[in-house]
Amino acid sequence: MTYTFRPGDPCWVDLFTSDADRAIAFYGELLGWTAERAEEFGGYINFSKDGELVAGGMPNDGTSGGPDQWTVYLHTTDAQATTDAAVAHGAQVVVPPMPVGDLGQMAVLGDPAGSGVGIWQPGTHRGFGALGVVGDGVWRDHVGHPSWFELHTRDYGTALDFYRTVFGWQDPFTVADTPEFRYTTIHSATPMLGGVMDSAAFLPAGAPGGWRVYFGVEDVDAAVKTVVALGGSVEREPENTPYGRLAAVADPGGVPFSLGGNTI
Repeated sequence: MTYTFRPGDPCWVDLFTSDADRAIAFYGELLGWTAERAEEFGGYINFSKDGELVAGGMPNDGTSGGPDQWTVYLHTTDAQATTDAAVAHGAQVVVPPMPVGDLGQMAVLGDPAGSGVGIWQPGTHRGFGALGVVGDGVWRDHVGHPSWFELHTRDYGTALDFYRTVFGWQDPFTVADTPEFRYTTIHSATPMLGGVMDSAAFLPAGAPGGWRVYFGVEDVDAAVKTVVALGGSVEREPENTPYGRLAAVADPGGVPFSLGGNTI
């Protein structure tokens, strides 16, 4: 399936991992993914679900100094121009714009609050081949697919201004704006794709926040048990919410992500 991504849409995710073999086994068992390595691109891993690309992975050999993590990439039509605009509005460049063969151009930034975010300018690689849709608390076509992308930030107002200005978010929708819960979605209509949460009250001391990816599963409770059985851990037990049944977990390398599905 071909998706038409708007500027600023999450269009790809990849995993930076110190144990690629274990990550392939873990996500394969948990989400039903298959993996193919592209040796011409440093052993980059393409994860697929039912023949459609759903995520990537890159071995972390320790030379970069970066931690194991999931990175969310936002769509752009011009990686260099977006990077320049980001820097002008307080971002730091982690990886400058660079071509990846004929696949596209990538960059990685630190936003003004210190959250890492990727940029992807498509070439022959358009981004996700399969993507779940979340709307009105219902998860559709989501099993094994990335389905929601969420920025947890200490500086909510600055983050919203930054992403609206640099990535062209034109129609975000404020779900709630109270001291207890501030949340804005990327789009005002389905597919919304993700949102921004004011997380200053609950982020651990010194943690800058960051983007988090939600993967859809058929049964959230069963999937959490599988995470633990495969050597992962649970950050937040499954719970019913207005946005579906959700859980926060980490893979065996300690990389956090979330699971979502329909309520029970």
